[in-house]
Amino acid sequence: MDSDEFRCRGKEMVEYICNYMENIPTRRVTPNVEPGYLRKILPDEAPEYPEDWEAIMADVDAKIMPGVTHWQHPRFHAYFPSGNSYPSILGDMLSAGIGCIGFSWAASPVCTELETIVVDWLGKAIGLPDEFLALKKGSRGGGVIQTCASECVLVTMLAARAQALKRLKQQHPFVEEGVLLSKLMAYCSREAHSCVEKAAMICFVKLRILEPDEKSALRGQTLSEAMEEDEAAGLIPFFVSTTLGTTSCCSFDNLPEIGSVCKRFPCVWLHVDAAYAGNALICPELKYLLKGVEYADSFNTNPNKWLLVNFDCSTMWVRDRIRLTSALVVDPLYLKHGYSDSSIDYRHWGVPLSRRFRSLKLWFVLRSYGISGLRKYIRHHIALAQRFERCVLQDRRFEVCNEVKLGLVCFRLKGADKLNEKLLSNINESGKLHMVPAHVNDKYVIRFCAVAQNATEEDIDHAWDVITEFAAELLEAQAVDKEQELQDEVFDLNRKQKETLAYKRSFFVRMVSDPKIYNPSIAKTLPTVRRHYTDTAGSPENSAPSQLPHSASWISWPLAFLFQGIAEDAAGSNVPIRFRHLDTKVRLKTTSGKDVANGGTPSPSRSPERNKSPKRSPTGKELVKSGNTEIRKHP
Repeated sequence: MDSDEFRCRGKEMVEYICNYMENIPTRRVTPNVEPGYLRKILPDEAPEYPEDWEAIMADVDAKIMPGVTHWQHPRFHAYFPSGNSYPSILGDMLSAGIGCIGFSWAASPVCTELETIVVDWLGKAIGLPDEFLALKKGSRGGGVIQTCASECVLVTMLAARAQALKRLKQQHPFVEEGVLLSKLMAYCSREAHSCVEKAAMICFVKLRILEPDEKSALRGQTLSEAMEEDEAAGLIPFFVSTTLGTTSCCSFDNLPEIGSVCKRFPCVWLHVDAAYAGNALICPELKYLLKGVEYADSFNTNPNKWLLVNFDCSTMWVRDRIRLTSALVVDPLYLKHGYSDSSIDYRHWGVPLSRRFRSLKLWFVLRSYGISGLRKYIRHHIALAQRFERCVLQDRRFEVCNEVKLGLVCFRLKGADKLNEKLLSNINESGKLHMVPAHVNDKYVIRFCAVAQNATEEDIDHAWDVITEFAAELLEAQAVDKEQELQDEVFDLNRKQKETLAYKRSFFVRMVSDPKIYNPSIAKTLPTVRRHYTDTAGSPENSAPSQLPHSASWISWPLAFLFQGIAEDAAGSNVPIRFRHLDTKVRLKTTSGKDVANGGTPSPSRSPERNKSPKRSPTGKELVKSGNTEIRKHP
């Protein structure tokens, strides 16, 4: 492609980008594809010969765009904003056209100097102390543009580690550096970004993750107790990472408390990660959120999140640049130049050597919008978030789960986590909105963030309509399921009751029929094959084996005690009792009060033993007395 064709294609590309940005609301927010979709429709190898530009752009529409998640879509409410604006795009185009690699001042002087200037501009607008500004007289600090907040956290932890090891080496010159390294302990909140944990892994240091308070903020007392405990155990606190505007719920660690704690421990580096919220601090009414920054050793924010600058652009400031660069200096001969002592070489400020001309797009944005225009944009997003918060609060089915200070609202349906998981899944699968979850105070919540540059109140109202529509369907389905579940439970209960009643009836019948079920000890007694008819009033000598009369009625012995003492006044009533396990039949003979007067057995109703049932079956010639009845087993 020569310059003439580039002019033509460049204009076409600008037109394509403008059409994309203008028509993005007509697209589905998230792609409706599955993993591996692109591999199936692209060749296995690169083309051997050049292809026409028209064919390439046709494939952009047919194959690339179907897999794009449209972060600039007005229905995209996940994560935090991804900065994008026409001035930033043009600045990126120019940076790409210049194509310089600004690892040192000599490699491209303007690349270094413009970066120093625009980062100072932004630092002043945020309200950072003068010690963080490179061009302030007497300052030892300064700022740099890194790729992302993760890199900012990593390089500050590396600097803190180098500072701590240097101090420990002076105190213990004969101790191996690896042993000293094993003693270092870093700290952060459970709400801190995962990049802190990754940085600790890379740095080979220990990291203690602390519990925040009920507002998801790390407090000084919690940090103090942890550091004192570790110091007593022989560990060395060296790095604390705090967050202004956490990812999950945009909470703010208590920087004044934490800063005063860090001052009590020598050689502790305090870093402030304000990747999202730091941009909003250009608004005077929000500068109270910066309270305590005077304790910090480093601070970062991401203009590529909330200042309309395209990724990548993460600004970082340090109070003492020598403490940072001394940990990262590698100075081969081929990178040295004659102005090394009088200029900044940003290759010493981060991990990579090669650096893009990122300051150009930040410069374009700051000049195109001005600080006042950027403040207006941020305030508009905050107002949209507050509008959404009001919608949530007015619906009794929902609850707000964070303190809404900026552009993020965490909300959920009142109910179980599974219910909210299902709600978010249904919404995202529809492609009508895109949101992501988080855990706040051990609850599953849905994050809603105003993201699109030109988002309107109608976009917020539309999002709430979609959310409530899916919520109503889900709650209705849940109500139907609960009703069916309740009916099933009632059916199961009735069935179980019937089964239980049938079982009890069956057990009662079997108990009456087989005393071994009622009293297992009876099973130890073997039944005899002989049958006897015994009259308790007669003599054993007069008894003889005989068949039981067919007219005689009988009941099993476990119920015999129920009949003791019945019909007290019926002296002549006899109830035949049959012991099936003994193949024996007896008759109960009641005793009247007259018999008692004549020396007979007292009435069972007045006997203290009347409620006692036989504890074991009679065997052999053993005599068992039960109330007024004697039962004797004949040999």
